[in-house]
Order: sequence, then C-alpha cells, then structure tokens
Amino acid sequence: MLLNFNDNLDNYKLMRQAIIPRPIAWIITEDDKTNIAPFSYFMALTSTPPTMVISIGEKSSGEPKDTLANIRKTKKCTICIPKESQLNKMHFSSKELEHDISEADLFDIKLEEKAKEFPPMIKGAPIAFFCELFEELDIRGSKHKPIIVEIKQMYIDESCFTNREKLHFEFAPIARIGGDYSFLGEKIPAPKIP
Repeated sequence: MLLNFNDNLDNYKLMRQAIIPRPIAWIITEDDKTNIAPFSYFMALTSTPPTMVISIGEKSSGEPKDTLANIRKTKKCTICIPKESQLNKMHFSSKELEHDISEADLFDIKLEEKAKEFPPMIKGAPIAFFCELFEELDIRGSKHKPIIVEIKQMYIDESCFTNREKLHFEFAPIARIGGDYSFLGEKIPAPKIP
C-alpha cells in the first residue's frame, strides 16, 4: 500500500507508529507556576553547538501550549529523560490543564534545583539538560512549532556512570512506540567494521 500524505489522512497516527522509538523529553518551564509536560517529537540535532529540537503543538483552544509560551517568555527550559518508575506521573503530566495549575502539585511530581538560572529538574530523573531557546522555526501550514534549544548544562546521575573519567554512562530510558511506551534498557552491540 502506498499512501500519499494529505489533509484527509491521519499523518500523526502513521508517523508515530513508523518513526520509532521516539525518546521522551519531559520538559519543565516556569512562568507564574511550574509547568511540566512530556513530548515525543524530540531529538538531538547538532553537537556543535549542542542542540536539540522539540515540536510543540497547540492547546485544544488553538493557543500555544504553556511549554511553548513559557520558553518564548523566559528563553529557558529543563529537559529530563524519565526512568521506568516515573512513567505514570510522566504520562499523567501530558493532560491539558488550566494555565494556573501546576502538574508538579496536581500529580505530586517532586522537583529539585540543580542548575542556577534554569527551571528545576524532576527529582530522580537520571538525565537532565538545562537549555536556552536557540531558534523557533515556522513550518508553513503546521499547528506544531519546532523549537531548537541549546544545551548549556547537563546532569547525569552518579549511578549511571560505567566509567566516570571517560564520561561513559548507561540508563534505561522510556520511549514512545506508536501510542504506547517501551523501556530501552537492552543494548545490542554494534558490529565491528572490517
């Protein structure tokens, strides 16, 4: 079956099932409250400068999501990579809430300060990136806004290191597989190139 992408097709449904696994960015931003939301349209972009891209949709009302509004205002965000024990709270935090309600309070998500001048990180997350807005892109006809953020600092939980001196570490991230989740703990060694 060959499918032509168009407005009558559920492009999102097709893409989310085929482009897998998609890592989860659990993003913390601040305005008059702390906002926490997961995004699976997220990926590393360049290492020099160290950047990542996140695609952020609209609220059901058509307004920008709080994450995007806050990043536009403060130019900062903290991106955590959740672990298995955080799956439920991470999933619940995707619920669309009124602007004045914090996911941290509603879902009892503990936060901790790690990097000055950046939003807090999720307590217990193995990895966190402290980022500044680098560029916002405009995709003609899209309700999603891809934003590029530059990583300014990174937190790695000490328990993840396999060799701290060489900066080798391992952890078991959560990824989106279609509409469901998967834990990516099992490694397949790369073949040796002859």
